[in-house]
Amino acid sequence: MQFLWKYIDDLVGKGLDLWIIAQLLFYASSTFVPMALPLAILLASLMTFGNLGEHYELVAAKAAGVSLRKIMMPLILFSLFIAGIAFYFSNVVLPLANLKMFTLLYDVKEQKPALNIREGVFYYDIDGYVIKVGEKDSDGKTIRRVLIYQHTRPGGNLNVTVAQSGVMDVTEDKRFLIFTLYNGHNYNELRETRADMTRRPMQRINFDEEVIRFDLSSFTMERTSEELFKEHHQMMNLSQLAESMDTLQAQIDTRVEAFAGQLERSSYFFYNNYLHPRETFVAEKSQAETYEEIGDEINDSQYRLAIAEAIALTRNNSMLIDNFLAEYDARSKTMIKHKVEVQRKFTLSIACLLLFFIGAPLGAIIRKGGLGAPLVVSVVIFILYYIISIMGEKSVKEGALLPLVGMWISSAVMLPFGIWLTIKTTTDSPLMEADGWSKFLSKLKRKKRQKGHEDTSTVQ
Repeated sequence: MQFLWKYIDDLVGKGLDLWIIAQLLFYASSTFVPMALPLAILLASLMTFGNLGEHYELVAAKAAGVSLRKIMMPLILFSLFIAGIAFYFSNVVLPLANLKMFTLLYDVKEQKPALNIREGVFYYDIDGYVIKVGEKDSDGKTIRRVLIYQHTRPGGNLNVTVAQSGVMDVTEDKRFLIFTLYNGHNYNELRETRADMTRRPMQRINFDEEVIRFDLSSFTMERTSEELFKEHHQMMNLSQLAESMDTLQAQIDTRVEAFAGQLERSSYFFYNNYLHPRETFVAEKSQAETYEEIGDEINDSQYRLAIAEAIALTRNNSMLIDNFLAEYDARSKTMIKHKVEVQRKFTLSIACLLLFFIGAPLGAIIRKGGLGAPLVVSVVIFILYYIISIMGEKSVKEGALLPLVGMWISSAVMLPFGIWLTIKTTTDSPLMEADGWSKFLSKLKRKKRQKGHEDTSTVQ
């Protein structure tokens, strides 16, 4: 649903096959796994241990001498297995799904809208033609007051066709649109010789019936090569990301050295051409150490020229620096996105494990199965985890945090909570007993009620 709402404008009205839409939805579903899988594990662990607690199966197991740690062990191993699959998915399947989806989505966006010639509206989507139909009968084929401008020849609108009525139809293979026109005129400006450019002769042809065939090959969706998108960071696995980051870093270092050399050469050229007499361009070196001493070495015209050139050089260097900083910032952000993708390959696996160790103890505490309380609790916890994760990722992309810090901040926040819950639950701590918390809350309510009676008595 998120995918459909996001790209609905690119899909509607283009006559796409059901198979194309099904492919898009399949690839989009694959890209949503990193968000859905941790939530699914959290909800499943909550429901599983909630059901065990609700039916007193955990109590029976503990009475038989089986600790909660032993009960959790098979599911821990299963969670480790899922974490391994999640890493494989992030590193291999997800880049491929992104590549397939974005390539197909690009082709869909470039696809022209489906052929739809409406009454009284100029239609421009057929290459080389502009068509206007005054009226269309209820059968959708019979047309009246037809006007066609042809732009297939150089020079603009040189051929105009006007007809009182006609019939339009599309061939079975949908390659051609055929207009059969009746009782019309064809106006054609001749531009065959150089003299025609000044005399502008015009040819008018009356016809009882004329057939015009329009090529609709531009309406067929052309598939773009996936090679054009393989350089994007979301389409790479770990080895490709490492290779791409090495290339980016080498490009950044080379660009920095080239820019530093460019500034140095421009300053050196100015120093030797304007702060020294031209005959001493190479042979002599100035002994002046201050601006006043430099001024004593050259005459007034050379000094004014040097000042003007210094201002021009400063402005030029300022523009060069601004352009270089913009380029450097763009390259740095690209490098950060690569580093974010590297960390993302591992965060999904850790998130699956972490949310299991939060969901299982909470399920044992809540003792409620089904889709009621477990669903509410899991959604609240996951929203908290997801918000922290998004904040960390955006901070990394803005340069406020290092990728290693920002991408793991949500796991770092949730990890102590998961460890504390697991330890307290497996050691049968009274803090983890729901009845204990109910009694504690009831006691607080009684104390509050007693305090309210005492305050009322004091006032009286």
